Amino acid sequence: MTTSDRASAPDRTSDGLGAPDADGLLAEQLLRLTRRLHRIQKHHLEPVGITPAQSRLLRTVAHFGEPPRMADLAARLEVVPRAVTSLVDGLEAGDRVRRVPDPSNRRVIRIELTDAGRATLRELRSARRAAAEDILAPLTVDQREVLGGLLSALVDRGPENGC
Repeated sequence: MTTSDRASAPDRTSDGLGAPDADGLLAEQLLRLTRRLHRIQKHHLEPVGITPAQSRLLRTVAHFGEPPRMADLAARLEVVPRAVTSLVDGLEAGDRVRRVPDPSNRRVIRIELTDAGRATLRELRSARRAAAEDILAPLTVDQREVLGGLLSALVDRGPENGC
């Protein structure tokens, strides 16, 4: 590491005296990995013509047994309803989803996949596999299994303090 690299490197100490802050370093690495994964995923989604947020919404719609309401999608995605409206607008413009009235309550609008939406989901599976391979390429099969277990332990723990 050069002098300029050290000068621009983030402080990885908990007390400013040289004692390493291992948890801080891990958090920083996870954030950097998240940003890298987002960039790689975005690159692989460009040919499909969809954003990562639209991809997530489309996959979420597909996981419901029946066409979900906008409020159901907002709750599942943990976003405000307005964000879902914007995503649905974009997917609807691309004929990937459509708004349909609820059969039992005409005031309720549900979101259903179109044939083009189902085809896009197939493309997304390929794009996600390619993005995962890009990010996981340096790891052996055994390392991938260990990483999967560690990530599951973190993800399955659930949110704390409403975060």
